[in-house]
Amino acid sequence: MFALNLLSESTNEPDLTWLLWLVLAIFVVIVVVGWLTSKKTDAPAEADAAPDDLTKLEGVGPKVSGVLAAAGYTTFAKLVSADADAVSAVLKEAGLQMMDPAGWIEQADLAAKGDMEALEKLQDELKGGRRG
Repeated sequence: MFALNLLSESTNEPDLTWLLWLVLAIFVVIVVVGWLTSKKTDAPAEADAAPDDLTKLEGVGPKVSGVLAAAGYTTFAKLVSADADAVSAVLKEAGLQMMDPAGWIEQADLAAKGDMEALEKLQDELKGGRRG
């Protein structure tokens, strides 16, 4: 208001009240656009990611894939970022104590990168997801 009073009291200079309103309107638009943009980016990108077929990993069958998916490991990238001990604990809870996820994580890393040639080469070296 002080700025409006200063601009309106000046009789010798042109009325610049419109300029103050324009600056205020631009500021409001910037704030609203920033707020709307921040709301759209709050959702993690992985939440929208389609699940990967984990049975493509040597040693992972439909049952194990279901257990992993129930625990939140639905993509190769999520499996890569997982701790092998945490995955082992999930498997033990499901009664699959004999499973070793270390080989799956190594395979999932290649699959997440899209390096299918290296994945196939690695899978040729594995037996049931484990190094022979």
